[in-house]
Amino acid sequence: MYKYLILFLLSAPLICKAQHNTKIDHYLNGEYQQGFNGNVLIAQHGKIIYQKAFGYRNLDLKLPLNNSSLFDLASVSKQFTALSILQLKEQGKLKLTDSLRAYFPQLPYHNITIQNLLTHTSGLPDYLNQMTKKWDHKQIAFNNDVLEFLASNKPKPLFPPGSQYEYSNTGYILLASIIDKLTGDSYANYLKQHIFKPLGMDSSRVYNTRRSKKDTIANYAYGYVYNAVSKTYVLPDSLKRFDFVYWLDGVTGDGTVNSTTGDLLKWDNALLSHKLLNAADQKDMLSPHVLTDTIAKGYYGYGIDILKDELGNFTSHNGSWPGYTSVLTHYETGDYTIIVLSNNESNAVGISKAIGYILNSRAVVQPYLHKKVTIDPTVLDKYIGKYLFTLEIELVKRDGKLYRHLPGRSINSDVELNPESPTKFFYSNRVDIQIEFELDKQGNVAHAYLINYGLKTEARKTQ
Repeated sequence: MYKYLILFLLSAPLICKAQHNTKIDHYLNGEYQQGFNGNVLIAQHGKIIYQKAFGYRNLDLKLPLNNSSLFDLASVSKQFTALSILQLKEQGKLKLTDSLRAYFPQLPYHNITIQNLLTHTSGLPDYLNQMTKKWDHKQIAFNNDVLEFLASNKPKPLFPPGSQYEYSNTGYILLASIIDKLTGDSYANYLKQHIFKPLGMDSSRVYNTRRSKKDTIANYAYGYVYNAVSKTYVLPDSLKRFDFVYWLDGVTGDGTVNSTTGDLLKWDNALLSHKLLNAADQKDMLSPHVLTDTIAKGYYGYGIDILKDELGNFTSHNGSWPGYTSVLTHYETGDYTIIVLSNNESNAVGISKAIGYILNSRAVVQPYLHKKVTIDPTVLDKYIGKYLFTLEIELVKRDGKLYRHLPGRSINSDVELNPESPTKFFYSNRVDIQIEFELDKQGNVAHAYLINYGLKTEARKTQ
């Protein structure tokens, strides 16, 4: 009897892991049917427990993704910039209290420190918004161009340095430029020599020469955006509203690191074991430095979010750029790493969170294809009003249809809710979100639920 009990206890974790993997695979295949295109890796204690590719790396040629396909990480790149700055600090080449003007005296911004840049507390205006108005869109910009633009145009800061938090891509471009200046080398080569090579991240690189030098990469996951006119996914280069992917293709520091799910696991393991930094500086990077969310008590470290949710404490960063979404998350509970990379702008964060739920044996609604049905428009009247989920939304009726409206936003951002039944509606904009109602005996709304990428939460009607 004891022999069988011991065998059961030893096999229980393996059975549990297999069950989780089966559920995760089932969930991800459901999201794939809904439109997810990308790669997923899950690790526990630094070891891969699930890894799979879904869809195509080249939609036009129908070339499939594989586990070694290379994706643009967008803002997940900021972790690499932050760690590089801390390496230079360890080498005595800079201090986090150094002034920005000590490196670039031509810039009109005073009292901004390197730490302000790292924590998004600099108050620097967004360079994309500024350059969109004044930059020649036929000319590819590089970091020096951004520096010269800020120096000559002098866009006003948003607030005094250190007084508040506002996410700043500009700050991370300047951090990359500091790396260039102090090392006498390019940001791309610095990362290659001091991060990618030491960690064996052999597929990773800074890719800011795709359009300026027409460089191509084998097994590259091209990013696609949805064209509402043709109802197909296309390269963003083909649409005028995304022309900035061309003229900002040379900029580094806030993005342009390209990597695979396997390489990102090597990176995450290095952060957790301080392979590239001493223990004190690595801890500093992963420590909460500035409050970013007063409700959820979210914080920002250096190039990384320090967060807590119903699953426990975790570090994370996500990224988005036309054609790409990405997220790298590490949960303390269970010691899980979750990496989701998409090359058709799927909701990487929502999918990652659902995976976290499954790993923690929590309920997730299985994705499925929704079919629109015809219902009596008068039914919609009972659903009109404001509801508080994680944020407040308003349901409005126009021309016999129900729409999700965000208070304070233009109606152009409204999303039509297609009826799946008289009590359940799904978003019409290709995302896996539904709203479901339960009615009382009198036919009035008793409960309202939001199902967001498989996570079901109840709403409170506020008006």
